[in-house]
This record gives sequence, structure tokens and C-alpha cells, in this order.
Amino acid sequence: MTRRIIEGGYVATIDASETEHSAGYVVVEDGRITHVGPGAAPDELRDGADVTDAGGCLVTPGLVNTHHHLYQWLTRGWAQDSILFDWLVALYPTWARIDADLVEAGAAAAMAVLARSGCTTVADHHYVFPRGGGDILGGIVHAASDIGIRLHATRGSMDLGRSQGGLPPDFAVETTDAILTASADAVARLHDPSFDSRVRIALAPCSPFSVTADLLRESAVLGRELGVRLHTHGAETVEEEAFCRERFGMGPTDYLEGLGWLGEDVWMAHCVHLDERDIRTFARTGTGVAHCPSSNARLAAGIAPVPAMIAAGVKVGLGVDGAASNESGRLGDEIRQAVLVGRLGAGADRMTGRSALRLATMGGARVLGREAEIGSLEVGKLADIAAWRIDDVEHAGIADPVAALTLGATPPLELLLVGGDTVVHQGDLTKTDRRALARRGALAAERLAGLA
Repeated sequence: MTRRIIEGGYVATIDASETEHSAGYVVVEDGRITHVGPGAAPDELRDGADVTDAGGCLVTPGLVNTHHHLYQWLTRGWAQDSILFDWLVALYPTWARIDADLVEAGAAAAMAVLARSGCTTVADHHYVFPRGGGDILGGIVHAASDIGIRLHATRGSMDLGRSQGGLPPDFAVETTDAILTASADAVARLHDPSFDSRVRIALAPCSPFSVTADLLRESAVLGRELGVRLHTHGAETVEEEAFCRERFGMGPTDYLEGLGWLGEDVWMAHCVHLDERDIRTFARTGTGVAHCPSSNARLAAGIAPVPAMIAAGVKVGLGVDGAASNESGRLGDEIRQAVLVGRLGAGADRMTGRSALRLATMGGARVLGREAEIGSLEVGKLADIAAWRIDDVEHAGIADPVAALTLGATPPLELLLVGGDTVVHQGDLTKTDRRALARRGALAAERLAGLA
């Protein structure tokens, strides 16, 4: 048995009671948390243990990213001043030229940045599968293993090309039958439902304006037969709302509910344009939301009504979204963004820093159906733990250590554990060379630009 003690830091457990210890300890054995408490760890636990001094640090659960497009790392800085529909039209032709090698290079770089910003679990929505592109999902899984973080990979899809009234060009879509076959294969090959799983698969038709009703309906049936979760974009922009009302005679929420796309096993990205009735529907059905504040601002999509969702009991987590609509790509930064954007939309008393930290941890765990495994520092849970250095000049002396993370500049990461394994130490990756990842990612971006 391997025992590790992390002690001396300010511990924010994010448990149901919001327990915090001004100087506390967390004990890890064989990848799981066995003890959490105030002060120093008891003497009987110290014999033979590896003790980490977290003095000067804020200790939190690892962050959970509920929505990303990892391959988009390769197209950062493109279409900088476009709204969503124009941005997609500009980028679809380039994305349709990706292959497994390009995607793996971009995904590895993106996940390296996520890990260095405190992220231990990432949900990736990949929906572009060019003919002859190779094993794209396999490449993403391999990249996650190299970095050392947990992956919820989705087998995304598009089958509604421009000639059928959709937004993507026809050459960027697949047939419905091919998608369903590939989806079942992805689950059979890659999905691990175990408690300490490092890889899970979900099914994820892209959006109401890029997939057919048949694909949505049949994907929901298939996903539930296979016991995996369902994910898509929903209510992201006013243009999407107009598309749904013109084509289907109803808004996105009613349209998706009619196709079996609301429920405890479903989470939606963005949900910027939900009215009170939509929010009640999400709460009633248990549908989760991935809130992506930086991307929503970058694409001028609007301010999601997150405080109202939380008040209604909707499950909400945080997401970075694709790095091509969030050139930072750091999940830790999204905590502060969620606070600031939430206050712009609903007032200073409606979105606290601790509320946003909960979105980034336990909220994300609930959205991904893993609240029993990750998202808080509690006995029996997986040892996904972040220690943030808050005693340097940016944060030293701050009245509230949690505010260093939720309102200040994102603190440097002293330590990141995933299942008890060290993934980041003193700000750097432990399992792979970030400079080599940077070079590989830059070359891949250059090659993709040349293909375009």
C-alpha cells in the first residue's frame, strides 16, 4: 500500500457542507482519499508515508472540464471577430482536413494546458471525422494517457450538410448509418464504466443545425442501449433559436426534448438562451449544462442564466470549449470568468466565488455522472487533487485563500494528482515534455493550415 499525505495548506473540500480547513490534510492510499481533516495528519498515518508540505497552498479537488473540442487547438486565432455561425463557416473547410495524427498532436497540447490549469478530467466533443482520417478517437485517448488526465471522449457527428439546409458543407458530414455504426464501435473499443475509469465514451451529435432529427433520435436510443451518456450543443445563440423556430416550429429545448434528448444521462453545452420555462424543463428532466463563459463572450453568444439555473436545481459544470473560441484553453481561468459574467448577468450577490468553484468541481462531476467518484475531497473518492501556490507576490496576504483562485489571477499549480498519480509538479508536467508537445502542436497547426 502506498500512502501519501498532503498537509499544511488551506483545504476546500467542496463537500455538501462546504467544509474548509484553514490548515488541513488529505491522505491518499492506492489512488483514493482515505482521510481528510483539520491540522496535521494523525501520527498513526505518518509511518512510511510520503508527506507533501502544502503550506502556502490552496488545496481543492481537481477541476472537471465538461465541454471541449481538443482538435481546435490547431486553429487558434482564426476568425477572431466572428459570431458563431460565421466562425463555423470559416473553419469547417479546414477542420474537414484533419486526421488522427493532427488531432492527437492538438489534443495533447490542449490537455497539457488543461492539466497545468488544474484540470483532472476533460470531456471532449469531437464531431469531425473525415474519410480516411484514421483512428481519431484512439489518438485522443492516447494523448490523454500521455498527459495523465481522465477523458470523457464523445463520438460526435454531423449528418446535415448545406444541401439539406444545415450549416456544415456536405463534404464535412457523414451518413446517419455510418455514424451509428462508428458510435457503437467506439463504445465497444474504448468505454470503461469502472469506478476509477480513465476513459469513458458518450454519443454526441453536434447541434440542431448540423444533424438530422433521425440521427438525434437514433443516437439517443443507441446510447441508452449501450449505457453511455449523451451530449450536444443547445441554445447557444439567437441564430440557433431562429434556425430551430424556422425549421421545426419550436425552440431548441422543445425540439430536443421531443427527440428524447433531455434526461439524467444528457448534458448540453452553452445553454445561453434558456427562458424560465426552459430552465424548469432542464431541472425537471435532470439535464446537465456545460457553462463556457469565455467562449460565449469570444463569439458574442450572450450571458448564460447560470444563477437562475442553479437556483432551479439544474446541474451545471464549467467548460473551456474549443481552443479556437477560447485561445487560453485553461479551465482554471474559467472559474473567475464564471463569477464575473454571472454577476454581469444577474448581480453581485447571485454568483459567488465559491459557487463558481463548485461548478468547476462537484458541478462538473454531477454533469458527467461521476459525483460518487470525483469533484470533492471526501473519503472514498478518487484522489484527483490540485494544490495552488498562493504565497507568491500575486496572492500573498489575501484575506480569503479561496478568492485567490475564484477572483484573482489563476494561481500557479504546485501539484496535481489524478488517481494519486502526480501529473503536474511545480507547474510542469511530469509524464511528458511540454516543450516537445508545443513543437509538435505548432508543426501540426502549420501542416493543417497548409492543407487548407
